[in-house]
Amino acid sequence: MEESFLEVETLSKHFGGLTAVNRVSFRVGRHEMIGMIGPNGAGKTTLLRLIMGILKPDEGRIRFRGKEITHLPPWEIVNRGIAGTFQTTRPFRRLPIIANVMVSCLSPGAMRRGEWVKRVEARALDALEFVGISDLALERASSLSHGDLKRLEIARAIATEPELLLLDEPFGGLNPAETDLMAKSIRRLHKGGRFGRLHSEGPAMIIVEHKLKALMTIVDRVIVLHFGELIADGSPEEVVKNPRVMEAYIGKEEKEIAS
Repeated sequence: MEESFLEVETLSKHFGGLTAVNRVSFRVGRHEMIGMIGPNGAGKTTLLRLIMGILKPDEGRIRFRGKEITHLPPWEIVNRGIAGTFQTTRPFRRLPIIANVMVSCLSPGAMRRGEWVKRVEARALDALEFVGISDLALERASSLSHGDLKRLEIARAIATEPELLLLDEPFGGLNPAETDLMAKSIRRLHKGGRFGRLHSEGPAMIIVEHKLKALMTIVDRVIVLHFGELIADGSPEEVVKNPRVMEAYIGKEEKEIAS
């Protein structure tokens, strides 16, 4: 595997008597796209939030580009180059769609770089164009369909120009056509598809998803969580055939993935 870009070491998180993440360790290379799967309650979303700084671990550490970020606040982690989306979209519904994206660009780091409103607006438009909803830029976010809200969530993340993008169930609630379109957009972004003046080199990615068939077609590697523990790490083909994964999670869904 290529040199580590993100390093997660023995990360644990407890909520009272519940262990959500239990001594999880893995690494991500600069050009990798990794899928993260597991049953409901496996600790996937908790793990993403630990990396984003929204939650703080009880044990372990996280390094990004060789520097520890374990206890940094979320805004500083975004400035370091990590951005993410959430399962449940929470836009500013009364604001125009473009304003929702502009807000994500107005970090302290952006202000220190002297970015003005026109520059931020251009970045927001670039991101909206990339996800395919720039024609709705002046509409209120409350007018968007569920699929377009998912696209808005990704636009908000990529407008921060991340080097590592964390996606939490980007296909959730989408119909097959929308899922296919979203998968193609994600893959294009990862491969370095340009969107205006933003980075030409695509971000590394970690994607949490339950739609396994769609996920397995776009990722390079899959890690599997079960009851907060990492039980498998390998190529999609290897993970599908792993007996522990079969028993813990995939089961009947194996045929869907292989078909």
